[in-house]
Amino acid sequence: MAPTHTRQWLPYTAAVTAGLVVITGAFVLVRQQETDTERSRDCTVRLEVNSSTEKAALLGELAERYNTSDRSLDGGGCAQVHVSGLTSGKATEALAAGWSGTSLPVPQVWLPTSSLWTGQLRLLDQAAGRTPQTPDTYPSIANSPLVIAMPKPKGELVRQRGPVGWGEVLGLSGRQGWAGFGKPEWGRFTFGKDNPNLSTSGLAATIATYYAAVQRSSDLTRSDLTNPAVTQFVRRIEANVSHYSDDVVDLLRDLAEADLAGGGASTDDMSAIVMQEELVHLYNEGELSPKQDGETRGRRPNVPLVAVHPKEGTFNLDHPFVVLPTADERQRVAAADFLAFLTEEAQQRSFGSIGFRDHKRQAPKELLASVGTEPTSGLTYFAPPDPAVVEAMLDGWSTLRKKANILIALDTSGSMEASIGDRTRFQVASAAAAKGLALLNSEDRVGLWSFSSETSKRPDGPYREEVRLGDFDQKRITSRIAGLHVEGSTALYATVRAAHQHLVDRYDPERINAVVVLTDGKNEYNRDNDLARLLTDVTLDPDRPVKVFCIAFDRDSDFATLDRIAKASSGKAFDATDPTKIDEAFVKLVSSF
Repeated sequence: MAPTHTRQWLPYTAAVTAGLVVITGAFVLVRQQETDTERSRDCTVRLEVNSSTEKAALLGELAERYNTSDRSLDGGGCAQVHVSGLTSGKATEALAAGWSGTSLPVPQVWLPTSSLWTGQLRLLDQAAGRTPQTPDTYPSIANSPLVIAMPKPKGELVRQRGPVGWGEVLGLSGRQGWAGFGKPEWGRFTFGKDNPNLSTSGLAATIATYYAAVQRSSDLTRSDLTNPAVTQFVRRIEANVSHYSDDVVDLLRDLAEADLAGGGASTDDMSAIVMQEELVHLYNEGELSPKQDGETRGRRPNVPLVAVHPKEGTFNLDHPFVVLPTADERQRVAAADFLAFLTEEAQQRSFGSIGFRDHKRQAPKELLASVGTEPTSGLTYFAPPDPAVVEAMLDGWSTLRKKANILIALDTSGSMEASIGDRTRFQVASAAAAKGLALLNSEDRVGLWSFSSETSKRPDGPYREEVRLGDFDQKRITSRIAGLHVEGSTALYATVRAAHQHLVDRYDPERINAVVVLTDGKNEYNRDNDLARLLTDVTLDPDRPVKVFCIAFDRDSDFATLDRIAKASSGKAFDATDPTKIDEAFVKLVSSF
């Protein structure tokens, strides 16, 4: 058996890629075209920069500003900087594999969201017996601390209490809910956070929780992770998670849409979201709100978010400037000059305009006016743990995270017999479901329904219980899926309504309760074709929240309707209308639990 330190860092990877680090989202390319200035100045040093996606567009603009300036390099000549964008996790994966699996140019400079990624890349290189590409600490070009973001009325009420800690805000409210703050009419207290296996902010939130548990701001150790008092603290906080998100930006877009629609899509079960401060600013400025034709920015939300800063401290996302071994001597000179350029006041103001603190962690007045003032004594920051401790933390998180009740409804209508290459839709979907099931926790409770219209093999109704909701038995569910018969039309609305009610009747307040629908079509069942009534029936009840998650599979899926159903329940729809995306969709879906 291989040593444990050579194993894959994250178990989710196998479902999407043969690489070493999980995909954290689709990449965005921000590519600067060769300019007239570049040709006329004959700048022979070309510097390829790869940035995390949340700042890639800005870095592209700043690179163009740099390229059209009159800067000269030490030793003579000038450089042209070109920027591409890739999520930090995907870039880590590519760098660990010699920059394979992507068509983007090989970078000489890497700008991930956090030094957490440079530490994980160092672990991967060491495990593979390579010289580490990221052996050092690196300067920041911008910063964004982790905050607890709350709707303004709730956040101001919490802030009036004076300094409060992670446990007081996220862990001790729980079942008592807002009654502990004098507002019983606000119901339960639950919060949203990203899955740490898929998100930098989710990982940072988990690290911050551990630091709060040990009541230190540095030197987190492996022994801390196994301390019963620490694990109890972390488990108590995780118990109040509404559901885990694969991308907090998507969650905020849904929140903005609901706010501007006057609550048309429910988010009432979520009192707070743990995320980086930069996103609070973008939300409040309308950057994440729906945009009308011709608009560059959406309308500011009716109820803005405010940032609550826990008294124990917080984790900072430091956006390091990493010069890679691929840089030759002249490219290193160019990288140093570009770093100096980025830390100049004019460029730092550009970072501040989209919600970042500067490279010295100072917040512009406009940012604090948007998200709320910080404590008068300033912020306390947790030191990044040793990468091996982070790895061990993620190993243990699966046992501490909130468990789930999941009812899977699998479309077995006749259209699932359509071909995708040399397999049927049903075979492709079944294989993806099996991979997704492998990522669930052994302590989850899972059931399986099949649905179509009535058929000769299922004459009594459009859906049937194949595996009763109970202790997760992956082998049994996978075997049952393999034996399902494909026939009939798509009874989507009837099945979603019944499955949702099935979980409401069996609601477990200690678990995430969710219906998962996988379908390749749209509702074709005339006995139940009332979408408006379905949306009312599945609208989320904050006291017994049951959420619907949908995967729209293949080109015939009615993604727009599935998205409406999911949003009504405060769930999410995943677009796999391109069948090659279904494995990735399942990974993102499973990360919600």
